[in-house]
Amino acid sequence: MRVFVTGATGFIGTAIVQELISAGHQVAGLARSEASANKLIEAGAEVHRGDLEDLESLRSGAAQADGVIHAGFIHDFTRFKEVCEVDKVAIETIGEVLAGSDRPFIVTSGTALVSPGRLATEDIIPPFNPAWPRASEQTADVVTARGVRAAAIRLSPSVHGDDDKHGFIPILINIAREKGVSAYIGNGFNQWNAVHRLDAARLFRLALENAEPGARYHGSAEEAITVKAIAEAIGNQLNIPVKSIAPEAAAEHFGWFAHMAAIDCPASSKLTQERLNWHPTHSTLLADITNGVYTQ
Repeated sequence: MRVFVTGATGFIGTAIVQELISAGHQVAGLARSEASANKLIEAGAEVHRGDLEDLESLRSGAAQADGVIHAGFIHDFTRFKEVCEVDKVAIETIGEVLAGSDRPFIVTSGTALVSPGRLATEDIIPPFNPAWPRASEQTADVVTARGVRAAAIRLSPSVHGDDDKHGFIPILINIAREKGVSAYIGNGFNQWNAVHRLDAARLFRLALENAEPGARYHGSAEEAITVKAIAEAIGNQLNIPVKSIAPEAAAEHFGWFAHMAAIDCPASSKLTQERLNWHPTHSTLLADITNGVYTQ
């Protein structure tokens, strides 16, 4: 299959590209810069010039493909509403090209806000939250209704592994280094779910090959890890104290990241594993932190 991949040179995208090529697929990756283009060439992929705001590049990439994986997102939280709109328009644009063709279209979403405070499952469809403007799943539903074979992969808040420079664990580590303490909020019993990026990459491939239209799949290898346990592992690695921060002091300590540090988002992937025969095999989040993946 010839697969057009957005976000092909990112932390998760590079693993997706390698997974697809290893499985015998031909990959064309979206590249905005020479550095990205060279990275794709080195990986054995074709270069498709453009970016997420260049709608013509998205149309031509999708038109030449047998399937599309949309793993790209502009990670600029200073203009989050704007980049969420870019994501929405990109999905709609690709969907217009794929409508009626039975070519698969895999869109990226997240598990964090599916069911805060209780175990999220694939069959839960949360209402749109206007306070969280990213609407990738809802937009995938829109293009599915227009005859696109679209499905969504909900990724864990922590997709971890080698070369993770900008994810949530590096953010926590940077805050801990700056403050001289690795902190959690309250009792720290709120839970995240997690997945290794190589397991996530395999899930994208399996979804591309087998997804049902309108399906949601969970890229969650570990259902629940307390934020306290994460903070303790970081503190041990940095050799700094670990302590609780009162909820009213969280914004001062964590800044804009306080909301994620407080979120409680356990998530199951039981149905995903059954439906796609996906079985995570790579290291756990705490093992990666403990083994120095983030602090070498």
